[in-house]
Amino acid sequence: MSAAAQVRAAFRDAGVRGWLHARPVTGDGPRWASADVAVGADVPVVMASVYKLLVLVAYCRAVDAGELDPREPATVRPDRTPGPTGISALADPVTMSWRDLVTSMITVSDNAAADVVHARVGRERVAALPAELGLPGTRIRGGTADVFADLLADTGADDVAAAFAVLADNDVPVQVRALSPAFGSSTTATDMTRLLARLWRGELASPDGTAFARRVLGGQIWPHRLRSGFPAAAAVAGKTGTVGAVRSEVGVVTYPGEHPVAVAVFTHAARSDAAVPRADAAIGVAARAAVNALRAPAV
Repeated sequence: MSAAAQVRAAFRDAGVRGWLHARPVTGDGPRWASADVAVGADVPVVMASVYKLLVLVAYCRAVDAGELDPREPATVRPDRTPGPTGISALADPVTMSWRDLVTSMITVSDNAAADVVHARVGRERVAALPAELGLPGTRIRGGTADVFADLLADTGADDVAAAFAVLADNDVPVQVRALSPAFGSSTTATDMTRLLARLWRGELASPDGTAFARRVLGGQIWPHRLRSGFPAAAAVAGKTGTVGAVRSEVGVVTYPGEHPVAVAVFTHAARSDAAVPRADAAIGVAARAAVNALRAPAV
């Protein structure tokens, strides 16, 4: 069975619609033109928190340009973007350096940190990055707070927690913009592997910026998606995205002594429960099939 067929089977068995692309990080030239695995790879998909990867790139470039001191302290007030992790979950003012805010934004997908960093590096600059970096299928339309504002309007809920409760109720039909790539930030699996490959090769930031980006993506704490598909010997660096029935992760998988492989997996589950373990696990299963087909020794 081909890798693409294995990927489709993983999505089917988990009851999800899925889109995937994988490519070797080593290069985009003719030698690697046919070295990829693609399943719906150019179909527009919802980014959710995967958009934070673009904010990370914008941050690294701002530091490289001398426009931002990564050690400068920033205070985030209690009226920040809500969320279950990082400073989003805290009640009092928090003062952190910009680089620590970025670390929280990536490693635990901190919504408040993401929106503060997004504003600091410039929303217009982040929105312009896809065109600048050759990502034709990617659109950044605001940050997490913008998604939450749409959720409140679309569900009629009084707060974000209540809005997500509506999304998780399979007996309540609701149409929300957050689940459609036609409205909020959107991308394609192909674009995300291209972005990751260029980042890993050091084409988007200085050596220090590249090392920082790799390190924080490698510190991402969630083990139930990409990480679940690989043995402990493989290094997995990634960024998840979640909103309602949408569950995704993009990242780079590196086995010792082998070329790294960039992989992007986006899914939309048939059910919108707050927890759908089979959908999460399918991301790891699909990624493993794709990555295994592209493994090659680093020579």
